[in-house]
Amino acid sequence: MTSEALAAAIDQFGDPRGYLAVASIGLPPQRSVDAMMADLEAWAAADRDPQGYDPVIERTRASYARLVRVSVDQVAIGGAVSVMSSLVAEAVPPGAEVLVADNDFSSVHFPFLQRQGEGGIRVRVVALDALADEIRDDTHLVAFSLVQSATGQVADVGAIREAAARVGALTYCDVTQAAGVYPVDASLFDITSCHAYKWLCSPRGVGFLTVSERGSRALRPLQAGWYAGDDVWKSTYGPEMHLATNARRFDVSPAWQAWVGAEHAIELFAGLDMREVWERTSGLGDALCEALGIPLQHQPIVTWPDTSGQDLRTLIAAGVRVSGRAGRLRASFHLWNDESDVQAVTQALWGS
Repeated sequence: MTSEALAAAIDQFGDPRGYLAVASIGLPPQRSVDAMMADLEAWAAADRDPQGYDPVIERTRASYARLVRVSVDQVAIGGAVSVMSSLVAEAVPPGAEVLVADNDFSSVHFPFLQRQGEGGIRVRVVALDALADEIRDDTHLVAFSLVQSATGQVADVGAIREAAARVGALTYCDVTQAAGVYPVDASLFDITSCHAYKWLCSPRGVGFLTVSERGSRALRPLQAGWYAGDDVWKSTYGPEMHLATNARRFDVSPAWQAWVGAEHAIELFAGLDMREVWERTSGLGDALCEALGIPLQHQPIVTWPDTSGQDLRTLIAAGVRVSGRAGRLRASFHLWNDESDVQAVTQALWGS
């Protein structure tokens, strides 16, 4: 049985049959489209001002905090995971070790790799399954994605947190491929990042950083600008600086129009039971695995080997939108998908 809330959310997406590419880019709910169109018309009519977007951003921040189970005072806004990862990477002391998962998304890797070298930090790469076992006494930080972009694999959060706690290592988790489809509890980590344009179905340019008390102490607001001020509209000129005392001191000035769409999308997902969403989407993933005769993966991102790209080309030509990653085909299910999308894949590949 589908809950009333989930059924209403599904109705927001119309009937985009064959769209199995949310792991690349989500689709907007109708309420987001309507809000963005109204905002565009207001802007064109010279009926918009910067201050008018502040309530939109604060409502969106509050919805995200509710979704990932933290206080709103722990949520900062940003625009890209790589920028947020760079803030975390800069805070690692020279000579300290950062442990990362092999084949994780580059925005979780590259900022740390950039700090390697003489006088820099040490980055050690291990398999995701070995991440907890590889945390050592000298590990300063563990950085990983909750759900892997290339494969959809879910990290063993319990084991990683337990191992990190034993040695006092900080945890940094990117939840971009999890928030909106998987039950995310950002309070389990010192720092998290999220770009909302995938499973949270928001415009690109809307992202979030969450910090625990410990995580907040570890970071410096190097990207501070006027929007990080305790009073935003009294922080537009320097050199006098009074940054916010909570996570807002890590805020980056927002791309206003993008947040108009994000407000409604993130509010929608914050009102859903993510366990129900995960059960529905991973169930469709397993239905596709069964139809293809491959091992069940128990996740909404389903991948299989496609080194030549033939399956990708065949499905795209048939109007089934999927993606290719790391020599594998990647199909991803979200709210708008149903069993007919499973059938569309097998029909395109096998004609049955």
